[in-house]
Amino acid sequence: MHVTVLGCGVVGTTAIKTLDVLGGFERITIGDINVHYAQNVADSCTCEARCIKCNAKNPEDLREIMKKSDVVLNCIGPFYEYGPPILSIAIAEGVNYVDVCDDLDATTEELKLHQKAVDNNVSALIGMGSSPGLANVLVKFCENFLDITSVDIYHAHGGEEAEGPAVVKHRIHSMEMDIPVFLHGALQTVRLFEDSGKALEEMVEFPGVGTYPVYVYPHPETITLPRYIRGVNRVTNMGLVLPPEYAELIKSVVRLGITGEVPLHIGNVEISPLDFAVHYILSRRESLMETSGFKGPAGCLKIVVSGEKEGKKETYSFALGARGQGMGEGTGIPAAIGTILMAQGKITKKGVLPPEACANPLEVLFLAQKALESGGKGELPFLIEKFDEEGNKTVIDHKKIFPI
Repeated sequence: MHVTVLGCGVVGTTAIKTLDVLGGFERITIGDINVHYAQNVADSCTCEARCIKCNAKNPEDLREIMKKSDVVLNCIGPFYEYGPPILSIAIAEGVNYVDVCDDLDATTEELKLHQKAVDNNVSALIGMGSSPGLANVLVKFCENFLDITSVDIYHAHGGEEAEGPAVVKHRIHSMEMDIPVFLHGALQTVRLFEDSGKALEEMVEFPGVGTYPVYVYPHPETITLPRYIRGVNRVTNMGLVLPPEYAELIKSVVRLGITGEVPLHIGNVEISPLDFAVHYILSRRESLMETSGFKGPAGCLKIVVSGEKEGKKETYSFALGARGQGMGEGTGIPAAIGTILMAQGKITKKGVLPPEACANPLEVLFLAQKALESGGKGELPFLIEKFDEEGNKTVIDHKKIFPI
């Protein structure tokens, strides 16, 4: 079995290491423009692994590296730029595909390729990270015992040793666009810096990480979950990047409006406001982490699902969070899991599909547990709480609700 991983940044590196640890692939091919770093990652693998220089803007590079692959995992961001074109090439080449796309507009464009994927007998699992990704499959699992009416997804992460320009561009892009929320059974849009967006802001406790203010995110669960979850009339997605001071810096840059892509000529130098903004933000990141006292990676995904069971209202809160694990683990491990399930033939539907439409939640969680154990990180950092109609709370052992 042969897997090709496109992109060897923070997420791609974690995904590659997880694929190697969990096994099942005779060969891993890594495609990245930074050959030196990617080769070091390849050399660290126990299975056969190789690195090929690949420019994501060059379709021929992409076609060549996908040839003879059983599945391709795309970790190249920002997805609003690279997601749909790379998926299109995979479909044309007849190669099954997985990505971690969390850009709403890119997800919309990828879903438009559904029929082409069906016609080419291709399965494409998109948005298989944390949010979207694990969030979607946990919500889908709740359909087994709950008539779901509302879903609120929260996420916080930060403190990774390194952060690349693509991640910052994604955050800027997310703050500037119309943000969809599914309220009262209908899709509507809000703006982050306007009253419509501010009205949804709240303080959220992230177990193992802390309590922080969250704001609206244009992650695609708000447009995919209503398609696949019967009866749901509310889906929101809220989060922040840690530490909060870093999130506020990015917000301030966006408010200033210095994020245009048309280059400016300054002396003999040509640079776009966006590139300047991204590099300025990254230049301040380390000092902001130091002054805020934020040390090391941390991340938490929290999903609150409400509905009815036997005529009575119930709410379940699922939290996966820990210090020492950030975006790399939170996104890269689920991406690897989706890739393994695809290679094992457990993603059987054809077309372009979000996780809730094609992935078995128990199979995903089983592999997540196995990945953590294989990496020496113990059990899933899972906290599940159940609230009844009167607000009484019961903490549930995740092993009882997830027989994994």
